[in-house]
Order: sequence, then structure tokens, then C-alpha cells
Amino acid sequence: MRIGLALPHYDFSSPDGAPVTWERLAAAARRAEDLGFDSVWVSDHFFLSLARYGGPDRPYGAAEPLTTLAALATVTERIRLGSLVVSTGFRHPATLAKSATTIDLLSGGRLDLGLGAGWYEDEYRAFGYRFGTPGERFEILEETLEVLHRLFGQGPASYQGTHFRLDEAYNRPSPAQQPRPPLWVGGKGGPRLRRLMARLADGWNTVWAWTPEDYGERARALRRACQEAGRVMIRQSLGLYALVGEDQADLAARWKAWQAWAPGGVLDGVSLEEWGRDKLVGTPEQVLERLAAFAAHGVEETIVGAAPLPFAVADDAMLDLVAEAVIPAARDL
Repeated sequence: MRIGLALPHYDFSSPDGAPVTWERLAAAARRAEDLGFDSVWVSDHFFLSLARYGGPDRPYGAAEPLTTLAALATVTERIRLGSLVVSTGFRHPATLAKSATTIDLLSGGRLDLGLGAGWYEDEYRAFGYRFGTPGERFEILEETLEVLHRLFGQGPASYQGTHFRLDEAYNRPSPAQQPRPPLWVGGKGGPRLRRLMARLADGWNTVWAWTPEDYGERARALRRACQEAGRVMIRQSLGLYALVGEDQADLAARWKAWQAWAPGGVLDGVSLEEWGRDKLVGTPEQVLERLAAFAAHGVEETIVGAAPLPFAVADDAMLDLVAEAVIPAARDL
């Protein structure tokens, strides 16, 4: 199994809580590469409130994902670069195809393009985008995948949908990866999403809290959907909040430090046992045991969220422990 890292790219994301800057982002990606992580990932929000996570209900600034990945392509050499996930309601798929192609070429074929339907209504409203119904957002995701398949082909391509149209369009130059950068779809994996992924996705990702048992049930359902669509099972990756300690005493100390770090008292009154039930928590041996359980369900990569909030690193030293005691052993899972 490969191990990736959710990069800190929000104003709450760093251990000291300082605002996000390009210098911090680049340093975090280069450090992940030096430590042996297989990939780094960024999300897609104009801003983010922590209210849904139990934190402050105010906007925190964020870096734009596609320009971030393009810049990271120039300051890294080996590590794969991914979006987790691009909200398809914010960009025409033709623009997305051109941006993804450029990033893939800049990086020498290291892009993983994750896509999702979008969920955060406040940012849609603030920036004048139509939020629509869940069904409408799903339609845009579906049509975006259809258009990307055509534009990453040899072309020229035509398409007529409810939201997008192509008329003898083509995407040149072609991306470095052929036939395209992997197209990952993010979501919990409900029936409609499973059917879409079985038809048009290269991989499925879901985040940030899963037990192996619950995940396995969804993975088996996706496998059946792929069989019904006449395809082999698509690729699987999983994002999990992760807290790793050298031993139980170290784990408890790191948990207390997380509780002190968490904005707005997100973890106040929460026990580690309760919080860690569906996360990646424990000593390296315990973490590897849980990773093995997910690997048994087909997960090929786990993306570590190194904080109790998305795309944050609360403790840089924990990443050293993951690099030393988890990543090498996970290769054999």
C-alpha cells in the first residue's frame, strides 16, 4: 500500500496556525517527498468554515488547487500530485482538461485528478455560482466526466449535454499519461455514484472516517456495479485522519497536544478511544494492522490527514514517525 499526505493549505492548517503561504505549501510538499510519502493532495474551496467539524463558523482562506499543483510540479521531482477533489461546479470541463494536461506535462506525468460534485453552499453563494439541487450537481459531475473522456481522447470531440456542449473540440497537446491522468471520483459511494464510477471513473476515493467493515460493504457494492457495467473493479484510495504514537504513552501525549491545537475546541471533551474508532489511530503496529484490513478490501493508497481537521498538519514530528515506522512496512500490504 502507498501512503499519501493531505497537504496543509488553509489558514488553520499549520502547527502554529499561521496563514497559508506559498512558501509553507512548497516546504510541506518537499518535506513529504523527502520523507518518502507517495503523494500529496489538495482540496478545492474558495474558503472554508470549520462549523461542520465543530469549530469556528468563520471563513478561513485557502490556496487554489490547480495553480497550486502546477507550481508544486516545478519544485518536486518524484511525488505524485493530486486533487481531493476538484468541485466540478466551479470550472468548465474544457478549462479543467487544459489545466490538468498542463499540470501533467509540467510534472512529467504525476497528476491524479480527483473530482467531486461540491457540497459547501456558502462558497457557491458568495462567489455567484448556482448551487442547485444534489441532482443538478451530480449531473454536472457526470457531464464533466463525459467531456473529459472525450477531450483526453484523440479528438476532435463533440458532445451535447444539459450543461456542456462540444462541437469538434480537441485538447492539444496531450497529457503525459496516456490515455489520460487517472480520474478519481470522491464520495461516500451511494448507488447512483457507484453506477457513475463504474461507467466513467478510473478510481474511487472517500474520506475521512471509515471502519474497515463499513468500507468493505461499500467496496463490495462498487465491485458489483463494475461487473454490471462490464468492467473490472476500479482503483481505490482512502483518506483517513491519522494519529500515530511510538507507544501508548506517546499516543496519549500527542492526543492532548491535538486537543490544545484544535481551533474552537473541536476536540474538547472527546476521548481518543471514541474519536479513533473510525480513524487511523495507534502505535505503528496498530496502524499497520488497520491498513492491512483496508488493503484486504482493495485499497491501494491511504491518504493521511495529519490533524483532526481536513488538509492540516497539527504536528510535524508525527510525519517523521509515519515515514520511519509506517510507510516502509505498508509497502508489503
